[in-house]
Amino acid sequence: MAILKAFKGLRPPVEIVKQLASRPYDVLNSEEARIEAKDNPYSLLRVTKAEIDLPVGIDVHGQEVYDKVVENFTTFKNNKWLVQDKEAKLYIYAQTMDGRTQYGIVGCTSIEDYFNNKIKKHELTRKDKEEDRMIHVRITNANVEPVFFSYPANKSIDEIVSNIVVYNKPTYDFVTDEGFGHQFWTIDDKETIAAIIAIFDKEIPSLYVADGHHRTAAAALVGVEKRKDNPNHNGTEEYNFFMSVLFPDNQLKIIDYNRVVKDLNGLSSSELLQKLNEVFVVEKKGSEIYAPASLHNFGMYLEGNWYSLTAKEGTYDDQNPIGVLDVTILSTLVLDHILDIKDLRTSTRVDFVGGIRGLGELVKRIDSGEMKAAFALYPVSMKQLIDIADTGNIMPPKTTWFEPKLRSGLVVHLLV
Repeated sequence: MAILKAFKGLRPPVEIVKQLASRPYDVLNSEEARIEAKDNPYSLLRVTKAEIDLPVGIDVHGQEVYDKVVENFTTFKNNKWLVQDKEAKLYIYAQTMDGRTQYGIVGCTSIEDYFNNKIKKHELTRKDKEEDRMIHVRITNANVEPVFFSYPANKSIDEIVSNIVVYNKPTYDFVTDEGFGHQFWTIDDKETIAAIIAIFDKEIPSLYVADGHHRTAAAALVGVEKRKDNPNHNGTEEYNFFMSVLFPDNQLKIIDYNRVVKDLNGLSSSELLQKLNEVFVVEKKGSEIYAPASLHNFGMYLEGNWYSLTAKEGTYDDQNPIGVLDVTILSTLVLDHILDIKDLRTSTRVDFVGGIRGLGELVKRIDSGEMKAAFALYPVSMKQLIDIADTGNIMPPKTTWFEPKLRSGLVVHLLV
């Protein structure tokens, strides 16, 4: 069963929490982070993307940047912009978007569970990205940003969480500029903490990485390094655990993750449509944005017009957890067989657009002449994600987009 542990969180004072809490390091490029943190000395982006305090164009993986991470993190602690709780706690983090709220338990999960596959993954990681996050964990000696996990919904946990949020005022409560609500409760009662931990220990067989595969891998690998370097290692040290926010699977919603392509592989638009007709039912929809209506239905934007593409029977495998995915169908039938885009991880002819930007972003990318065609996909379901993780399969790249993103800085986990 899954291990959950309380920890002494490092947290900001209430009066600066909204200014300090930031979006995750990997959803902003350096220029966007500079703009977002401008005139805000409290922004945690100064720790997670410390290049913003250095000259434009600097190597973001250079030693000067990592030195700045350490300097800024030390400043945050010395200035008491981050202050450690005196007792080990669990926390509740609620996010509200479009009238829907999801409630996560914030605690520490075990690197042992990562290596024995009780923490299940659905994406491959890249070594260069792993190493970047490993350096960040090493030099801060902390999990500065949490990972985003899911677990099978559990009635007992739901009841405990409900009682806490109904009868207690949140420690933090703010709305970000994009209109997302963020609330955070500290769980101080030791019996309640012990009860939650016991439920995970007895009733939750697995955890699922929703977002943060590289941060998860980095935390686990640094933990192993620290074990080897500690001759008195006993398994209880903080480096054996890493900070996670765990949401019940029935509260999460995955939004679409769409594709745009730079060229049609030498085909004219009419030739592309002719080839698509062989494997899809193609319907011209006109200039009004068309959103896919169901699984195996796609929207395509090409030369000012939207089309509905519905995959024909026999072109996909509903019995295969990977074959049933619309990203697989699109990749196989269109990107590979028609457009000759073989590797989505390395090809420069395809780009990915998170659904949070809206389908209007696809129109913009095509109408500007930057891209030639866009494909809108129906979102993956949590059931599909769990089926893939449970069977040990790996999703194609850029399949899931979770929103809202966790805000970094509400709590930090020190490894000492």
